[in-house]
Amino acid sequence: MSDHSVFKNTGLRWLWLAIIMLVIDQVTKHTVVFFMDYRESIAVMPYFNLTYVHNPGAAFSFLADQGGWQRWFFTIIAAVVSVLLIVWMAKTPKQDKLIGIAFALILSGAVGNLIDRMMFGYVIDFLDFYLGNKHWPAFNVADSAIFVGAGLMILDALYNSDKSGDKSDDTSNDTVTGKNENNNELDNSDSGVK
Repeated sequence: MSDHSVFKNTGLRWLWLAIIMLVIDQVTKHTVVFFMDYRESIAVMPYFNLTYVHNPGAAFSFLADQGGWQRWFFTIIAAVVSVLLIVWMAKTPKQDKLIGIAFALILSGAVGNLIDRMMFGYVIDFLDFYLGNKHWPAFNVADSAIFVGAGLMILDALYNSDKSGDKSDDTSNDTVTGKNENNNELDNSDSGVK
């Protein structure tokens, strides 16, 4: 298989999506840093603010109050997950579009937050949704890509489990061709067919 066919015939064909989402993530973060002061909040809608915060923890500020060890812990996890996602994408057949897209979105989010951790020691968050005075932890485009990608993985698992439930045993027979699904000739001597 040539180098180009790997990108055409596997889940790696969705790397363009990962790159676009990564660029959007980084541009939005740097725009927030450039135009807003730390902890500044701009009301956009009655339930949504742009609020510039730093998150030294994981998603939804998990472990944000620890002593700093989590920076390297989450950096290593993001790097390992990113490599695994690329390997999985390379092993995913191009027909499996949903899982390929899911891997690309999760990859873009993992790399986007990895870049922040490596450069700053924290992740830049700015999307702040709330209801009344209850705020959801702020997040960013990378977090959104990971969330959507994980949702697509769940959908793919549900869809594929339904498909596998519809298939009969590998030894099911095709009465028209006289072969089973593995293309083996059937032995009809015991079937009563003469």
